Formats: sequence, structure tokens, C-alpha cells
Amino acid sequence: MEAACKAQKSGGETLELCGAKQLPESTNCLACSEDGTYLSLGHSRGLSVWCASSLICAADWLEDRLEITSIQMTRMAERAYLLSTIDDMGVARVFAYHYDSIHLLSVVNIMEDINKRSICLSFELSEGGHYGAASISCNGVVWLEVYHLPSETWLKELEMAASQTQEPNSSGDVDVKFSPLSVATKIKPPKVPAGMGLNSPHEVQTTDFLIHYLAVDVDTRSRQWEEHFFNTGGEKTKGRTSESPKHCTQHFLLPCIQFPGDSKAETQPGLPVAVCVWWSGSHNLFQYLLQKAPKNKPDVEPMPDVLWPNAKEILCSAVSRCTRYIALGLDNALVCVWDRQSGSPLSIVSMPATESALFRMQFVDDGPVSTDDSQTLPEAEVHLLVVCKSGAIHTVTTGRGTQSCTMLLTERPKDSGDFPATTASVPFLQSLFLEVQRNGKMFLQDGINKTTVCLLILPKTHLIATPCNPVYTLNIKQQTLFIRGDQHPSYRESSEEDSQSQLFIFCFEKSDILKQYIVSPPDSPQQKTLSFVTLEETCNLYLQQRALSVDERNKAITQTWKQLQETAKMAQQRHSRAADS
Repeated sequence: MEAACKAQKSGGETLELCGAKQLPESTNCLACSEDGTYLSLGHSRGLSVWCASSLICAADWLEDRLEITSIQMTRMAERAYLLSTIDDMGVARVFAYHYDSIHLLSVVNIMEDINKRSICLSFELSEGGHYGAASISCNGVVWLEVYHLPSETWLKELEMAASQTQEPNSSGDVDVKFSPLSVATKIKPPKVPAGMGLNSPHEVQTTDFLIHYLAVDVDTRSRQWEEHFFNTGGEKTKGRTSESPKHCTQHFLLPCIQFPGDSKAETQPGLPVAVCVWWSGSHNLFQYLLQKAPKNKPDVEPMPDVLWPNAKEILCSAVSRCTRYIALGLDNALVCVWDRQSGSPLSIVSMPATESALFRMQFVDDGPVSTDDSQTLPEAEVHLLVVCKSGAIHTVTTGRGTQSCTMLLTERPKDSGDFPATTASVPFLQSLFLEVQRNGKMFLQDGINKTTVCLLILPKTHLIATPCNPVYTLNIKQQTLFIRGDQHPSYRESSEEDSQSQLFIFCFEKSDILKQYIVSPPDSPQQKTLSFVTLEETCNLYLQQRALSVDERNKAITQTWKQLQETAKMAQQRHSRAADS
């Protein structure tokens, strides 16, 4: 009642709960298949697959003392789905759900030597299950392994397993040895090539573009480590010149534009052609072509095929659904959006949140860029949701040749309980995003009007489980939210069965409150591929676009110079105050 009263005071209404279902013990993670048919659950005894509409368990894979903490699900073929998991010991696995059975296909990081135990930090499958990428840590060293998944072979082996179980004398056990996945490439933090050492990165000639920016990164990490050493009074390790990156972030990229030399590469709609990677403490975003990865040579360190340099350290990133745009949140509250189709920044935006570092970002209202058949580089406007470490939330609207617009949606919370633990764009609700706060409040926010559209409230007997890291997933096809709720402490005197966690369901499509916001999301993230025969043709099209946007760009340049003057004035004032004190 109290939450409902607050909702009325803030102008928001309460979205009615559609249903609930008891969950397996210690359900840690949820994921939906892209087609909305199945819901996968990771829990303290393995994993389960449920029918998303009836919530009936279709299959289980159970093993004592194996607790799944991360899960992802993607459709591989009709009635065949791949699942990637990580358990509480950092072991990653690949499963398949096929004809009402779950099969373990592969263990990614098998521990062969206890002294060299590798831990999987993250594991992601590309949509459709053609590739996988795992961030691995071992003895303080982090690297990224990209795997080629033998999807077609696995499908044949799954059919063989299904036929074995249907034999009259079958005991239900399958005797099929599934093909192993293969490491397509092993990516480590790039280093300056041997024999090209530099006293300073500024000594590199401008023609040595790649080596120059690799040297800048090494120099930056070295300075960061030295600052940490002097600030903490730590003991300097002999021979150590820079701190090793603690983690990496990667994104799979779909076909976008084929420059000369890549025109012979075979691309299929929806099949990734590259992976982009950035490392903690780095200024650079690296892109590696998957088809150029040396086969059966995982120990050969690949050099990046494309390098996207940035003025400041990268703190967070996001990729648009079509993967044409890559947004980077940089130090000093800068947002840079790279356009893969033109090979240049779409825009660089200075955020007003200079007092707090950027924490995470995502694209919103993200649909296909162009459907027309002409070989042009279309004008684009992108929308981003940016969350700062302070808890403030901003929106960014920007595009090539247009004046960027930033808007503060939510100010820095005064109460730590109001801190946004989760913010997620909802693809089927125009301009809305879901926010879950640390205090357990959950609501849909309008990113344009800065209003709370509706509150999502669980029954008084339950609270959102681990609100700092809620267990939830969105079913985009069915326009439904699934979220785990735990029993309220004051109601735990009931039976043991009633004290189990519940899966609560909110159906957005059936709500009158949300009808005006509902849109049809794109069925596929496929990006239109433009192929240019020569570099001259590519440059001509790019220059044509620049000519068409000259007026808007001139306005933007004027505005930028005005902002620079204001920033310089503020910097001088701060410097004067510091000198006086």
C-alpha cells in the first residue's frame, strides 16, 4: 500500500502482476531464447529449461554441488538450442537442449593442473551459436579465447543421440561423444612488436600508426602503475614496467562494410565476422577478423586488424543491435560513438557528469539503420542511456553533423538505497527503460519525459531477490519480464515449501498503461552489407555524405568552440582558486 501511494504521488501507476511459479533452490540466473520459446535457469544443482509460456519444466541437467551462476541461451536450429554456463568455481560449459533433453557438449576450461587453475570470468555465445568468447584468468594473467563452435556437427550428433534413446531396448543413456570446440584465436593485451622498442611513444613516426598507439597504451599503463606505487607506498616489483590488465570486454560484430581486400570473405546474414576488444586501462579498441584467425594455431598471437584510438581511457562500452555503432564511455566524462561503416567517429560528446566516472551504457530505441537498396551511408541518430558511478542517469542523442543533446534523467541519489542497481532498455517499449534500485524498488522510466510510467511491485509476502544484482530476464517476443522474488522475512513462519523463491511474471503487452509505448522490435540484428570495389569508391561515398551534412556540422563546430571556451574559463577559475588557497 505504501509503495502504491508513492506511485500515485509520483504520477506513476502500478503494473498488475500476471503470475508466479516456484523456482528451484538457489536459482542464480535466468535467460530467454531469442525466439521467446524457452526460459533457462541456473541453480545450485545444475540447470533447467522451461517452456516460457506454460512455465512447465521441459528438461533438467542435475549434478550435486555444481552451482550455475551465469547462463545464456541461443537458438542453433529448429528445436535445438545452445546454452553457455559458468559455475561458482569459474568453470565454463556448453550444453544443448534438443528434443526435451539437455546434453553436455563441452567443458571449456578443464583444470588439468591444480597449480595452473584457469578461471572463466565471462563467457558469451554469438547469436545462433557459431562462435563463443571466454575471458580467462590464470595466475594473475588475463586473456580472451574465441572459439569456433561446430554447430552443424553437433546437430548431427544430437540427432544420433535422439535416435539412440528412441530404440526399443534403450536404457535412456546416450553413448555419443560430442565433437570438441576449437580455439579460433587467443587474444592477449597487445604489446609493441619485438625489435621496435621505444624510449617514448611520441618518437614513433605517424606512419607507424598501430605501433604508435600500442606504445601509448604501454606508456599509460606504466604511468598508472607508478602512480599507484607511489600513492600506496608499495614495493616495486623488479622488471615490472606496467600493470597487467585485470579484465577485457568483447563484442561480436556482424558484417557491416567490406573494404578492398575483404570483398572475398564469405559472409552470411547474422554470422559474426569480427570481435572487438578493449582492456582495462587502455585507450584503444581493437578489432580482430574471425575468418583471418590462424586455424589450429591458438598459440599464435594475432595482431589487430583495426585499431580505434581514443583520447582517454575506456571505462565502458556498448554495441548497437545491428553492430554498426560502437559507443565508448571514456575518462573525463567523454562519450565517443564510432561508425564502423564510415570508419570514423559518428560523434564525440562531453557529458555534464565531470564529477563522476561513467559506469555503464547501452543503446535505446535501437532498430535497423537503413532498408533501402542504394549504396549510401545514411544519416543516423543514435540514443544512449549512460549511468555514472554516482548513480546519476543521462540520455545522449547524437548523430553525424547534428548537435548532440544530453539530458539528466535522474540526479545523484541522496539515499544509497535509491542507487540504480540495474538499468535495462526495453526493446518493445518506445523510450522506456527498466530500473531496479538497491532498496528493491522497480519501475519503468520514460527516457524522454523524465517520468515514472509505472511501478512493478511484488506481493507483500515477497521481496526482489538480491536487489543489488537482481535475477531477471526479458522475453522480447512475449513482451514479458521474469524476475526472482524471495519470501519476506516476516512471512517465513509458513511451511518450508512456501518459503521457496518464486518466479514472478509481468506481462507488458496486456497492460493498458503501456499500450501507447509498445512497438515491434526488429526480428533480427542483421546489418545491411555494403560492398565497395575500390577504396576510391568508398572515399567518394564518404565525402558525399560529408558534403550533405556541412551546414549541420558547421553549427556543431560553433557549439563545440563555445563549449571549449566555457570549459577553458572554468578551468582557469579553478586554477586561480587553487593558487589563492
